Amino acid sequence: MELVSRSDVAFARQQFGVSERRACELLLVNRSSHRYRQRAEGASDLRAALVASAQEYPRFGYRRLRVVLASQGLRANHKRVWRVYRECGLSVRRHRRRHVRRPAAARPDLTGCNQEWAMDFVHDALEDGRCLRALNVIDCYTRECLAIEVRPSLSGRVVTEVL
Repeated sequence: MELVSRSDVAFARQQFGVSERRACELLLVNRSSHRYRQRAEGASDLRAALVASAQEYPRFGYRRLRVVLASQGLRANHKRVWRVYRECGLSVRRHRRRHVRRPAAARPDLTGCNQEWAMDFVHDALEDGRCLRALNVIDCYTRECLAIEVRPSLSGRVVTEVL
């Protein structure tokens, strides 16, 4: 869909001798959109005050800067402050969290079986809702399963017996 300019409506009025209402209707343009005039007053004042406040308070976002501007006597709604804030390229710098970097523990080289075992707990439910829990013990070198213990519940005592 192409945009229709004011000059297109003026051309249609002049060429066909119709009213503004009829020209807008023929060109499928809302009259309110055709008659709209953007108000530019105060945008430069708001922009200058917003940039100055942002430099003075670098950790303030646009919402807190709007409160600062209101205390200075410049009233503007939040949408306008946000639009000017973004047009000026302002934003609060976000700090990345610092994470402690720990080197990974060196894994021992396994040369034979029974040097390292791994165990894992698995659970499932039967159709009637009863739970089953399974303890699997695996040799890390051979990948052989050494033990599988399946019970409704596995206590610490059972785990020690299996190991």
